[in-house]
Order: sequence, then structure tokens, then C-alpha cells
Amino acid sequence: MAPDSSARTALVTGGGSGIGRAIAVALAERGADVLVTGRRPDALAATAALHPRIRIRVADVAEPGSADAVVAAAAPSGRLDVLVNNAGMIRVMPLGQIDAAEAERMWAVNVLGPTMLTQAALPLLVTSRGAVVNVSSVFGAKPAPQISVYGATKAAIEQLTRSWALELAPHGARVNAVAPGPVASEVLQSAGLTPEQIAATEAEERARIPLGRRGSPKDVADWVAALAEPDAWITGQVIGVDGGDALT
Repeated sequence: MAPDSSARTALVTGGGSGIGRAIAVALAERGADVLVTGRRPDALAATAALHPRIRIRVADVAEPGSADAVVAAAAPSGRLDVLVNNAGMIRVMPLGQIDAAEAERMWAVNVLGPTMLTQAALPLLVTSRGAVVNVSSVFGAKPAPQISVYGATKAAIEQLTRSWALELAPHGARVNAVAPGPVASEVLQSAGLTPEQIAATEAEERARIPLGRRGSPKDVADWVAALAEPDAWITGQVIGVDGGDALT
């Protein structure tokens, strides 16, 4: 970040593990004061222990009315420079077995939550000419069986990224997204797969990805940090960080 980044403030959702944790550390190492949110206190505490500039707040992005309180906690001085909408949810639900409550929850976490949080942060981001980085997925554009609802939520966040970028460009604020491919994290466990299914999925992913390996959270975090740089001349883009997975 810029030399005066010690005054900069960032908000990262879903920072209790994986990509969100790596993003929080990457931004803190670049001098930002970072508030990390999530639903698991112990996981958040483990993230905070990695850097003295990381603060934590237990919050659910899908909880109605939580956005204003989270933004206020992230910006106690009234300044917010970076918002990273990373919190996400995935469930394996084949067509014919889609659970309405789970689908609604996925939409709330992956689409409505980031929308309301960005809206709450908007005045501060406009004032700071700040940056929003949304975390999508390779499946926002790449079709796959049994995760159609999840893919639809990520396609939605990518369209929001482009639309918000046009809206905020006249104010000097930028909106971009990253679309990770398979990354070593807790996502397969959270999707409800068994250990045997997880092992099989990881092996299939390694064989499929052109660069021959699954990604690490840091692979994604480095791109998020780059997009958050105040002088980055880029907006409205979805950057695939996937080892070439989108090509297969």
C-alpha cells in the first residue's frame, strides 16, 4: 500500500480461516489496520494472533441489520479504505434435492450480505476513494453439476462487481473481484463432503488444473492486496486466480 498506509483501514469478512485469514494478514503486513469478522470466536482469535494490526468482531454478514454496526467497528475514526467481501457459503445440492432454506441462506451470505455491507460502507469508501474487492469463484462462470445454486450466487457477485464499478468510478472508488479456483481451505468440509469425498475431489482437482496444483490462500490474498492498492488503475474486473482451472 501507499507510504501513508498506517492510517488506512480495511474490513475483511469471513476471516476466521483460509482465504479470509490470508487476506487479513496480507493487508496488515502492508500497514493497514484490519477488522476481521466471522461467526467463530476461536477462529477469529487465531487470525488476530497472526498480526498486531488485526482486530476482530463476531458477526454474521447475513444477519439483517448487522452491516452498519460492522462498518462502525471497522472505522472507529470514520475512515474506511478497503472492503473485502470474502465471507461465503457452499452446499452441494443436486437439482431435485435443493433445500429451499439452505438455498436462501446461501443467497443471503454470498449476495445479499455483501450488498448490504457495501451499501453501509459506501459513504466512507467514497470519501476515501477506496476499494471494494469481492471474492467470487471459478464457478461464477464455469458450470458444474450439483452446485448450481452456489455458482449462481457467484455469478451474481461478479455482476454486482461490474455494476458497482460503473456507479462508483465517478467518485474515484474502485470495485473488483477475484475468482479463486480450488484452494487448500475448509471449503470442502463446509460443503458437507465426507473425508473420502474430499480426498477424491482434491485428487481430481490436482489432475484437472493446468498448472498441476491446488492453490494456497496466499495465492489469492496477494491478488486481493494488489487490487486494494490505492493507485491500482483497475476497476470492474474479475481476476481468475485458479491455476488455469477456468480453461478446462
